[in-house]
Amino acid sequence: MIDLSGKHAVVTGGSRGIGRAIVLRLATQGADVAFSYRGNQAAAQETAAAVEAIGRRALAVQGDVTDPAAAEAVVAAALAAFGSIDILVNNAGITRDDLIMRMSIDAWREVLETNLFGAFYTTKAVTRPMLRARSGRIVNITSVSGQAGQTGQANYSAAKAGLIGLTKATARELASRGITANAVAPGFVLTELTAGLPEALTAELVARTPLGRFGTVEEVAAAVAFLASDEAAFITGQVLAIDGGLVMM
Repeated sequence: MIDLSGKHAVVTGGSRGIGRAIVLRLATQGADVAFSYRGNQAAAQETAAAVEAIGRRALAVQGDVTDPAAAEAVVAAALAAFGSIDILVNNAGITRDDLIMRMSIDAWREVLETNLFGAFYTTKAVTRPMLRARSGRIVNITSVSGQAGQTGQANYSAAKAGLIGLTKATARELASRGITANAVAPGFVLTELTAGLPEALTAELVARTPLGRFGTVEEVAAAVAFLASDEAAFITGQVLAIDGGLVMM
């Protein structure tokens, strides 16, 4: 049984989709959760209310992870509210898909700044309090696109591959203080975005997945909760694929 009782977590991009599922799973396992959101205040309030209904404390902090000051602010708010941060989940991410020859410089920059730079900023912000505590769990949400590359996603694939490198460097750098850093790499997952895909494309993606279906946000969240727990104390620098066998490495 994964027990996160007494733990305090920060999740970036926690108001919707995979992020929301992670917030709720950590709370269900006993953690108090602070999460950032960029703009959808209604979704953030609903997620916070769901956490409180579970019986845990919730803190929704508005901010854009591409701003280092915003990353520091969510960490400072969590420390002020909870007193410590035991778990960081870097989940915030966007897509701006296009072929390389048509991709705008802005589309390239926005995805790298959100998906990779944002994770670095938040990791940097939690490092000092975790080092002082001599413990901590950092979990980064990467993607199969970062492992295998994806047509039309040069920006996203590059950012997610960079996140794997960041995970491994963080793991090596912080291991001596009992802090672990791991990544979860989802494949095709049922979210608001994938629900709108054309039927033919959905069928193709399912056919490419050995287990023959899309994953669920809850399955991704379960993997995150495991890596955030004491059960995973001897696991660091690893990438756990939650992809139905799509990428086998």
